[in-house]
Formats: sequence, C-alpha cells, structure tokens
Amino acid sequence: MDHPIKRDHARFRKIVKGKIRGGLKKYISSGQMILPKGNGKYSVPMPQIQTPHFRFGEKSQGGVGQGEGEAGESVDGQPKPGQGEAGEGEGNKELDVELSLEELAQILGEELELPRIEPKGKNQIESEKNRYTSIGTVGPDSLKHFKRTYREALKRQVVLGTYDAKNPIVVPIRSDYRYRSSSVKQEFENSAVVIYMMDVSGSMGDEQKEIVRTESFWINLWLKSQYKNIEVRYIIHDATAKEVNEETFFKTRESGGTLISSALNLCKEIIKTDYNPNEWNIYPFHFSDGDNWSSDDTKICLDLLDKDILPASNVFCYGQVESRYGSGQFYKDLSEKYGKENDRVILSKIKNKDAIIDSIKEFLGKGK
Repeated sequence: MDHPIKRDHARFRKIVKGKIRGGLKKYISSGQMILPKGNGKYSVPMPQIQTPHFRFGEKSQGGVGQGEGEAGESVDGQPKPGQGEAGEGEGNKELDVELSLEELAQILGEELELPRIEPKGKNQIESEKNRYTSIGTVGPDSLKHFKRTYREALKRQVVLGTYDAKNPIVVPIRSDYRYRSSSVKQEFENSAVVIYMMDVSGSMGDEQKEIVRTESFWINLWLKSQYKNIEVRYIIHDATAKEVNEETFFKTRESGGTLISSALNLCKEIIKTDYNPNEWNIYPFHFSDGDNWSSDDTKICLDLLDKDILPASNVFCYGQVESRYGSGQFYKDLSEKYGKENDRVILSKIKNKDAIIDSIKEFLGKGK
C-alpha cells in the first residue's frame, strides 16, 4: 500500500502537470524560459499553488454578519484597498517546479496531439549492452555479490551445525562465492542531428530571433524525447554562411544581403562530413523572412535540396518568420515546387509569437 505522502506527492504533480498543460500556449507564445537543471530535469516557473483555507479575524474586531458595515469596509481589520504602507503584505510568488524531459515532452505531445516519431530502419546504430540479470558461481572479484556470498556461507554453516547464534561469525569459503552474471543483448540506438539555419540579415530583427529561439527549444525537447542520442548544429547566414555556437546563433545580427544557398551548401557539407544518413536521422530547419538575393539563387537552393539535402534527411522544414521588411517569396517558391502537403518538405508561416505553437505542430505532426 502506498504511503499517504507518496499519494499526496503524486496528486500534486498531477495538478502541476494540469496547470502547465492548461497554460502551455502561454508558456510558448510568451517565450517564458523553461531552464534545464543539468540533471535531466527542467525548471518550470508557475504561479504558486495555494491550498484553500479559512481565515479568522480577531474576536474583538467583529466579523461577517456582526453589526452594520459600509461597502468596501474590511472584514478582519486589514487595510482597505489602496491603503497601507509600501511593501506591506505578500506579493504574488512563482513556484519553480522540476519536471523531467519525458514529463514535459508528454505534456507537449498530448496538447498538440503529436505522433511518436518512427525512425527509418536504416538510421539505427547497433550496440551491445551487458545486462547483469543472474547470479553465477564463477566470475572475477569485481563482480562478487557479497550479500549472496554471505547468505550461502550462513546456510552452509547452519546445515553443518557450526553456526553459533551467540557468536555469529560467518566465514565464506570458495564454494560459497557468488558472482553477478551478465548476458549480452543486442540493442538498436537511434541517433539524430538537428541542423538549424537562420537568416541574420538586417531584415531579421530581435523579435524574429526570439520566435526562432522559442520554437527551436520546444522542437529540441520533443526530438530529445524520441531519440537516445541527439546533436544540434547551428548555421547563420546573410550573403555568406558560417557555423556558430548556440549563443551566437541567437544574438548575431548582420546588415548584408541574403543568399540562402550559402546556408544550404554548408548544411550539405556538414551532413556529408559528419552524418552518414545510414546511421543518423537528419533534421534540417531553416528560418528566414523569405527574402533571397535573386531567382537564380533560389534555383540553386532547389537544386541543393533535390540532389543533396532531401535524400539524406528525414524531413526538411522551412519556417517563414513574418517581418515588415521581408517579401516572403522563398515560401512561395518552395510551395510551388513541393506543395504544402509534401511529406519530405514541411512549410510553416509564423506570423507572430502566438503562431509558434501551430508551427511546432506543423513541423512535428507528421511523425517523421
């Protein structure tokens, strides 16, 4: 039977998950930070959960139903609204709740009705795992099972009548020794790489980068819950492209023109050099406001997608972040070439922060 404290803790976590699920759109659209704690947990800020309780005033001060009162008069001697000294009274507190990756991913998956990803059969790495599931009579000292060994020694001494309860000394002999025994099990570990590309030219401002940052966090969260191993690479580009770390990816801003092919070329090289499509599930994501230098460069982009990137990838995802300076032409070109319902090319228009949650569902909803 479960201990009452354990039942209460489970009930509390169920309430917390319900609160997070109910406010998921707010968390995503506001860009509210859900921080990794470094131990497989994430810290989720949420309003403090108060347990309802009665509050009694002093007997000498009267109360509800005692004597006449004026509208707005306090019940228990507290200051009236608008009165009181600065800093008096409690403010609204936030409670940091720790949830695991699996718990957060479950909330996201249930709320957006996301199917579990089924990796391609070829994109699996075979590995051997030692499982210590049994006990043997031979083995190295490093695998000696001391509890089982002394149990066998005790049983032997009791049977032989040499065990003295008043002087309970148990001395194992060689035949008493027991060792952990392992069996080798073949397992398949799915690995994935996410390659983020973003236009950082002058038309992509801070608001657009914040949208990309928030969306990529939740995309990473879901993919990490689906794959045992995941790597993330970052590419920024204007007229030229370069690989950067995560911090640089979200803070860099340039003022040059835009050649989308520069990013796709670098993406192609990263895949070719580091990620064999037979061993990796590959997810390229590109975010921009849709501007490209010329129609000639767009033709180069389509050629790179057809010949190099799409054959190697599970899906290619393009998110067009609306900007007052962006034309949105690249979305139109991709849509005309591949269509909105293409299984290998997923397109999404992200008008503002409120549209992030729908964009995530568009990208991940196919279970690719």
